[in-house]
Amino acid sequence: MIFSVTVKHRFPAAALDVAFNVPSRGITALFGPSGAGKSSILGAAAGSWRPDACRITIDNDVFADTAAGIWLPPEHRRAGLVFQDARLFPHLSVAANLRYGLRRAPSTGGLDAIRFDDVVSLLNIGSLLSRRPHALSGGERQRVAIGRALLSQPRVLLMDEPLASLDEALKAEILPYLAALGAVAGRPVLYVTHALDEVTRLADHLVLIEAGQILAAGPLSAVAERADLPLARRDDAAALLEGTVAGHDTARELTRIAAGGACFWVPLVEAAIGAPARLRIPAREVILAGRAPEAISVHNIVPGTVRDIVRDEHRRTVIVTVALGHGTLLARVTPDAVSRLGLAAGVSVLALVKSAAIEVIR
Repeated sequence: MIFSVTVKHRFPAAALDVAFNVPSRGITALFGPSGAGKSSILGAAAGSWRPDACRITIDNDVFADTAAGIWLPPEHRRAGLVFQDARLFPHLSVAANLRYGLRRAPSTGGLDAIRFDDVVSLLNIGSLLSRRPHALSGGERQRVAIGRALLSQPRVLLMDEPLASLDEALKAEILPYLAALGAVAGRPVLYVTHALDEVTRLADHLVLIEAGQILAAGPLSAVAERADLPLARRDDAAALLEGTVAGHDTARELTRIAAGGACFWVPLVEAAIGAPARLRIPAREVILAGRAPEAISVHNIVPGTVRDIVRDEHRRTVIVTVALGHGTLLARVTPDAVSRLGLAAGVSVLALVKSAAIEVIR
C-alpha cells in the first residue's frame, strides 16, 4: 500500500527532480525552505500543474504517468485540497459548506466512507453548523475547510501550509485536530510546511526537500535522528521517539514512558497506560557522561552507544548520535567534551536528560 510520487521539471532558474514512496495511510510532511519545490509537488499531485515528467500512483490507481500518456484531470483524481486560506463559501452556513463536499463526493471505490457526523465530531464543529464563515475565527474556518475536503471522500488529502496564516494561539487550537487526521482519514495526507513544530506534532513520515532535491525521506523519527542532515544543525534539533505510557507515579508527579528501547520519566501527563506517546528530546538538553553522577536532579540516566559524531563547523559544536535499544538520541556538545570523554563510534555512554526538557507530543 504505497503512495508514489515522481516529479521532474526544468524551471528557468532551477530544477525540480524528486521521487519518493510513502505508505498510503498517515501524514507525510513535505518540509523545507520556501522555494524548495514543495507546493509544486502538491500541484502535480492535484493535477493543477503539469511538469515535464511525472508519475503519481496510490496503490494500483495511476493519477499521472507522462511517459505513458496518462494525465487525469483534477476532477477525476479525487484529491481533497486545503490551502492557507479556508476558501469557504461566504453565503453558506458551516453545515451547507460541509454538505457541498458531500454533494461532490463520488462512490468511495472500496474506501471507507467518511460520514458527516464523524467529521463534525472529529473537528469539534457541531456548535458552528449554523454560523456563516465571517462569524468564525481563523482556526474555526480552517477546521471547516478540512471537514469539507474530507467529506468529498478524497483518495488523497493535499494540504498546502494550512496553518501559515494563523497566529501561534490559533495554530495551537487546530493542531490537535490535524494530528488525528492520519489515524481516522484512512487516506494518505500530503502536508506541505516549512514549520518544524508542525512536522513534529503531525507527521508520520517526512520528505526533506532543499533546492528541488530530496535530501532524505522515510519515517519521521528515522529522518530526524540523522546528524548529517540540515535538521541536526538547527537550534531546535531534536530526537523523536515513538513510545507508550508505561506508568504513573502520582505521588512524585511523574509519568514513565517507554520509548526507543529505554524508559523516560516526564512530568505527569493525563493519559491511559498503554496510550501512544511521541517524545521530542532536544539535542541541546542531552548531557553525556562516562559514568553515573551522584546526587543529581536529573531523573533520566539512559545507557547507550555512540553511533556517529558529526561536527557543526558553523556553531563550533558536535552532534553525537547515541543509539538506544530501538531508537536514538542526539546530543549537542563541544569538541572538547568529545575529547575529554574519549567518545568514538562504539563507545558506551550515558545520556542524561531532565524530565522537564522532554516534550510529550501525543
